[in-house]
Amino acid sequence: MEKKVYSVDGKELRTINLDDNVFGLPVNEDVIYYAINNELANLRVGTACTKTRAEVHGSNKKPYKQKGTGNARRGDKKSPIMVGGGIVFGPRPRDYSYTLPKKVKRLAMKSILSLKAQDDRLTVIEDFTVENGKTKDLAKILENFSKGERTVIVLKDDDARIKQAGRNIPTLSFLSYNRLRAHDLFYGRKVIMLETAAKNLAGFYGTEEGAE
Repeated sequence: MEKKVYSVDGKELRTINLDDNVFGLPVNEDVIYYAINNELANLRVGTACTKTRAEVHGSNKKPYKQKGTGNARRGDKKSPIMVGGGIVFGPRPRDYSYTLPKKVKRLAMKSILSLKAQDDRLTVIEDFTVENGKTKDLAKILENFSKGERTVIVLKDDDARIKQAGRNIPTLSFLSYNRLRAHDLFYGRKVIMLETAAKNLAGFYGTEEGAE
């Protein structure tokens, strides 16, 4: 697949051949769903907790006799049918995280990249950095490619200066080519990818050994 490479000013420079094994696959919606669900589940803290009737503070005295009142039978004021009583099937602290097979995660990332490329929401630009880390300099570059949309920039490495410049832009997030996140990538309306990152993705996801 051929894509145009743009300068930071939005001018066309050249074309680049993107690996069809990464950017030209049929979109598999099922694995995308699995990958996003997995990421969101792994983020859950799982600290929600309610008290059972054994943990609620209160008297053990039977409030009224067992039969003859017409009311539901109650052993004590901690009964689940009482206001302020214990909770029967409430949440307890638990670990929601689980492991997704590596091949499924890799296929999900490639499916999302293919989807963005096919929908023309993927833009490849020349490698750049923001030396002074100023937000206004990065915002000026983004104006040439996105109009206030939720944007994801895929970096070739952990460039601290670019990330510093983008911290104050609420619609912008950063991903490294070797640490993609399905949720951010899928819900980004515009994906801006550095040229070197696009080339590295072919080697990273084009082989079975690439880790994710």
